[in-house]
Order: sequence, then structure tokens, then C-alpha cells
Amino acid sequence: MEHNVDVVIIGAGSAGLYALSQVIRKGKSYLIVQNGELGTTCSRVGCMPSKALIQVAEDFHRRKALEREGIEGSEQLSVDKEEVMEFVRELRDMFVERVFASNDKRLKDHIMNGQAEFIKPGQLRVGEDTVNFSSVVITSGTTPVIPQAWEVFSGRVITTDTLFELNELPESVAVIGLGVIGLEIGQALARLDVDVTGIDMAEQIGGIEDPEIHLSVIETLAREFPLWRGQAVEVTEEDGGLRVTAGENSVRVDSLLLSMGRRPNVAGMKLENLGIELNPQGVPLYNPNTMQCGDQPVFIAGDVNGDRAVLHEAGDEGRIAGINAASDSLQAYKRKTPLAITFTDPNICTVGRPWSELDQQQTVIGQIKMAPVGRALIMTKNRGLIRIYGDKKTGKLLGATLFCVNGEHLAHLMAWCIQQDLTVFDLLRMPFYHPAIEEALQAALRDMASQVEDNPGGVPDLEKL
Repeated sequence: MEHNVDVVIIGAGSAGLYALSQVIRKGKSYLIVQNGELGTTCSRVGCMPSKALIQVAEDFHRRKALEREGIEGSEQLSVDKEEVMEFVRELRDMFVERVFASNDKRLKDHIMNGQAEFIKPGQLRVGEDTVNFSSVVITSGTTPVIPQAWEVFSGRVITTDTLFELNELPESVAVIGLGVIGLEIGQALARLDVDVTGIDMAEQIGGIEDPEIHLSVIETLAREFPLWRGQAVEVTEEDGGLRVTAGENSVRVDSLLLSMGRRPNVAGMKLENLGIELNPQGVPLYNPNTMQCGDQPVFIAGDVNGDRAVLHEAGDEGRIAGINAASDSLQAYKRKTPLAITFTDPNICTVGRPWSELDQQQTVIGQIKMAPVGRALIMTKNRGLIRIYGDKKTGKLLGATLFCVNGEHLAHLMAWCIQQDLTVFDLLRMPFYHPAIEEALQAALRDMASQVEDNPGGVPDLEKL
């Protein structure tokens, strides 16, 4: 059967749905091609179920502070891992259902299930159907990486795509890959009385570039579960479980939790038939301000492009791609200040310009250790460090890396201020309430202000009439 539409969107995940909203707004005809289950990565296997598991783990972990506060009986608390997973799935299913409910009318009669395969520019095939289109938006998402050599252990290999389907958590697990997901889930499982070993073949974990923050993270998280870094990993079967070895370290575990990254879902699409340039991973090169691939009416958005794999960026990319795919002329859009949050306890956050892109000779760093911060002490969450980067001459805010309680909120404040091109002095003239975690940010800003060359003098917190 042959179909003719204005816009084809490949993938009904977050980016695809945001693109769809713009295509509908422009009044264009459309078709969605979905290869696999509906329900976004965020709602089904990513942001939402992981945060539910993290919250349960944090609630149970809090019992360790109760006796110190004079609250007795915490030793009687226990965790039912089967009930935990049932609770997480209930929340997960609710989030997925919300996605379905809000998009049911828009998807009905406009969705085709199967693998999209490009025949030539302006034409693709899905099974026995041929689709002619004016423009296409590729939002096909990603799939967890599983090394081929470890596929033989499939019965004992867990990924984030399968973790939340477990009826019960394993007694012991090796988390291989200590990026954002590995750290978040590794800490959560350890707090739910799973025997966790964290392993990464690189020395650097969590995508953290700032060396002082990285050291603080290592020191803090290693109190909860072992962190093996910088060694190749070998896995063999042993006594009904798995023996995991990295250098001189070795442990027997029930399962592997692989968080070694995700590969873009582009295999089988035959993107080479579109006449656009591809990177070594087979993903189209694109303009991040228009989301266009080359000079063709081809657009790409979301995790599949391998750039900013977080939902708010997927949303922006989907909107940009949808607008341009449904328009007669291209519109370029300014991208927002980079913001990334790892929901460990404490949070790990990066904002604005990363450490690797700073001119160290022209940058001042304001910092504060969380240990003496009053509000953090009261909360018994006073581990970590805040580091803020600014221009040495003017004090203009450039970026920040935070490892602290409520970092998710401070990071948003910093991102908003950086996007507004504010200086350290602009922020210090804002109100800071006592006692609040924001006071830690205030202390780091004062430290930065003292190093800025164009210091206006006087008390930086006050502005003269």
C-alpha cells in the first residue's frame, strides 16, 4: 500500500511527540512510524521509574540517621524487595498511561508499526507499505549496549530496559559502567540492601570533569559501595552466578547491571539512501540550531543524535525539528544553557560551560565545602562540594559543578542566571534566606567575588542607591 504525507516522524518517544505537536500546529499531514512498544524512554525505563526506585531507597536509608536524632526503633525496619518493585512498576505504569492518554487522539489512525527503511530521498518502506513524504524527523531513540561476549550471560544480565520488570531484586550485583545511570541505580540498590560492586573501565566516573568534585564524589560514594576504576573487566560463570574480575579485584555476584551507554537506533534504516553525511556510528550529522541534516528535508532530534540525552533537551530538539519539518523555510533557534543532574545523594550537577572548555588562566573558581553548612548539618547531609566558574576580569558566570544536597535546585538557579548573562555581583545582590542550602551557594559566590579583577569595591552583597 502507498501513503502520501507531508511529514513522517520515526519514533514516538519524547522528541517525536514534541515534534508531532508542532507538525499538527502547522496543519500538516503526518505519519508516525514506531518500531517497538509505545511509551517514552523517560516514562517507561528512564527518568520516572528510576527516580521512584531512588526515592524508596533514600527513604529506607534515612533510618540510619533516626537514632542519632533520638527516634528509636529504626533497627526494626526492613525492605521487601518484591513489594518495592511492584510499587515502582505501579508508578511507572501510571506515567506511561499519562503519555498514552495525552497523545491517543493524535496517534490514532496516524501510526504505523515496524522498521522504517529509506528507499531514496522522500520515500521509505515499512514492511509492505511505501510512504512518500516531503520531510522526515528521525527520533528513534537508543538501546542499551551489551557487549557481544556477555550475551551468553543473558539470563543474568540486567539493563535499565529490563530492571523495572524484575519481580525481585538480586541479592548481589556488579554495576558495570559508572556513568549517570550506573551511579544512580548502584547507590539505590546498595541502599535497598543489595550487595553492590561498582565497576568502570575508566578512571573518571559520572561524566565529572572537575577534578575536585570528582574526588569528593569518589570519597563519598565509596562509603556505600566499592568503586573499582581503571581496569578491564572479565566475566565468567561460577556456581550458578558470575565471577567478575577487574585487575586484582574479584567478586562473585548473582547478576550484572550493565550501564555502559546506549547505541542509537539507526540500524536497518538505510540512512545512506538519503544522501546525507553520517558519523562513524551511522548517525546523521546535523545543525543543533535547526536540527537539519545536511541540506535535505531531514531532521533528527532526541537521544538518537547522541548529543544532549536528557528529556528537556529532547523536548526542545523535537520542537525545533517539528517546526522546521513542517515549514517552507528554516528557523534557527538558540539552545538553552546546558544543565545535567545525576540524582545520587548528594546530587551531582553540571551547569553551563564544562571544565574542559574553561580557559584556566582567565577563570576564577568560587567554592565551598558542604561540611560546615548549617542547614546541611541539620539535615545530616553535609557531604560534598560546590564549585562555580566565572570570568576572571568581569565576574560573569560561566558554569558550575555541584555535589551537594538539593543540588538539583541550585543547579537550576545557576542555569537561569548563566543564561541571563549575570555576574557574581548580580547574584550576591539577590536575597539569601537563613538557614537554607542556598547559603552554601552564597558562600561560593563570595569566594569568587574576592578573586575578580573588576571588583566594584565595598560589600559585594549590597548595592548603593
